[in-house]
Amino acid sequence: MALTPLQFQPGVNREITDYALSTGWVDADKVRFRAGYPETIGGWTLALSNEYIGAARSLHPFVSLSGSQLLGFGTDKKYYILVGSEVNDVTPLRATTAAGDVTFAATTGSTTLTVSDTAHGAIAGDYVTFSAATSLGGVITADVLNIEYVVATVVDVDTYTVEASVAANASDTGNGGAAVVGEYQINIGLDTAQAGTGWGTGTWGRGTWGSSSSTSTATGQLRIWSQDNFGEDLISCVHGGGLYYWDTSAGVGTRAISLSDIVGANSTPTVANAVMVSELGNHVIAFGCDPEGDPGVQDPMTIRFSDARDAAAWNVTQFNQAGELRIGTGSEIVAAVQAKQQIVVITDMSVHVMQYIGGDLAFGTNIVAANTSIAGPNAAAVAGDAAYWMGKAEFYAYNGMVEIVPCTVKDYVFSDINTAQLKKVSAGTIAAFAEVWWFYPSSGSTENDRYVVYNYDQKIWYYGSMARTAWLDRGIFPYPLAASPGAIPSLYAHEFGMNDGSTNPPTAINAYVQSSAITLELGDRFMFADRLIPDLLFRQSSGTPTATMTLTARRYPGLDPNQTETGDVTGVAAVPVVQYTEKLDIRLRGRAVALRVESNATNTAWRLGIPRLDIRTDGRR
Repeated sequence: MALTPLQFQPGVNREITDYALSTGWVDADKVRFRAGYPETIGGWTLALSNEYIGAARSLHPFVSLSGSQLLGFGTDKKYYILVGSEVNDVTPLRATTAAGDVTFAATTGSTTLTVSDTAHGAIAGDYVTFSAATSLGGVITADVLNIEYVVATVVDVDTYTVEASVAANASDTGNGGAAVVGEYQINIGLDTAQAGTGWGTGTWGRGTWGSSSSTSTATGQLRIWSQDNFGEDLISCVHGGGLYYWDTSAGVGTRAISLSDIVGANSTPTVANAVMVSELGNHVIAFGCDPEGDPGVQDPMTIRFSDARDAAAWNVTQFNQAGELRIGTGSEIVAAVQAKQQIVVITDMSVHVMQYIGGDLAFGTNIVAANTSIAGPNAAAVAGDAAYWMGKAEFYAYNGMVEIVPCTVKDYVFSDINTAQLKKVSAGTIAAFAEVWWFYPSSGSTENDRYVVYNYDQKIWYYGSMARTAWLDRGIFPYPLAASPGAIPSLYAHEFGMNDGSTNPPTAINAYVQSSAITLELGDRFMFADRLIPDLLFRQSSGTPTATMTLTARRYPGLDPNQTETGDVTGVAAVPVVQYTEKLDIRLRGRAVALRVESNATNTAWRLGIPRLDIRTDGRR
């Protein structure tokens, strides 16, 4: 018989049975589809490691007037500005004591120092920096004391402990002097969402009534930052917390300050869910914030915006364009993204568009959909003219109207996702491949460990495994950037090379794509295959790149494979021609056959075409 082409529909489909799909792909990892054909994704290399603390859940690029490329990113513990390869801690302060308000006490033979500061407001895990302290008299010198510390335990509202670098001796009987100053950074946030809300969750209910909640490590909710640049400066917001301003001209050695502390500030919001700077009018917009008439009390459905081109002026007058709106559908503004000439505002159950209309009103809102959902604050991304986001059971898109995006891997994703950690879902784009990526935690993980991709040009889906907490497409930086969690949090440049750069030396990327079972002839008789003609292009590979092709035969849909044949396709890089394996000799009998292509070799990238299988009718039925 003639050679039979093994050609499959693009994208991965897990919504129907293997045989019903017939000519499709049913599984994949580290593979994308270009012009309908599968190929390995690009590699990644380490851009930054072990130089910041906590899981980064937001990345924002901007450029100073001097041309410096800056990256702002927030973690559950701190906020940083990256300039070149230098990481700068610009975490805002919540309090600075008067000189002498802080004293120390040491215990001989112990590294634990007890710090006294009336109504300190600290929780375990907070960061505090001491200055102007003197020696306690022994090995606990001024150099030991005048550094940044992590609060180890909270004894009570006036006392906490830190761990020194050396153990005190019998001479350490002093208290640090009468001029000690403590600078407290804003309280850290949660890195893992707590189950349940309300009375009895968080630090409430720990220990006995009236006892200290010294085991507390974070306050409030999952720590997620939003940020945007106001000119060359940066405005940031903790979800459900404060708003801050960082002045680029003051230098990377300065910390961000509360928005209410900038020069000329009036009626600024003090708490919000997200912040953005509008493209039209250059207004600073706070979503889910405290109303002007009720400062300090968050209304999660209120939107406020500053006067045009003025981050300080928020009081609404007839002489400016500051304003306030309230959305009436839903219970909380979860996310907002800036699309073409409008802002898409997504609540827990509705979608609204916010448009600049000028004049005294400046902005107006319209509801465009109800009965929707969104996974979390970072679950939305804009690609082209459309906004895409992951809901709690569907994927959505807005491009003039809201629609549910048909998804061929929906059951696979939503049947194995950790719903308790949905707020960690992070969306990003790779415009070069027309892709929207979502990173999410699988049911067995408390951290993002998988991804799902929608290719909006081809309208197809694929997925894989990768631990990333934030994503930024290339722009002012030459490669997409992504943050990874773990004991050593890292920042990676993606679509760089062909290897996994999380190790040194880099290791291979395990990539594969698995097809459905293709019936041979009509599937009513046994077929015999004895030769496979591969059609595999090794792209920019070096050395002797290798990929493995596996054919699996089946007799009936409900039976396990009855035969498997595996062969390696090897290539020799020879520019401009790549020589590769001409054919694979096999011996398979069955009514249907499935194809798997995989690679696990360094410096290997491949693209699959249309392999051909040499088959003929077998004697058995």
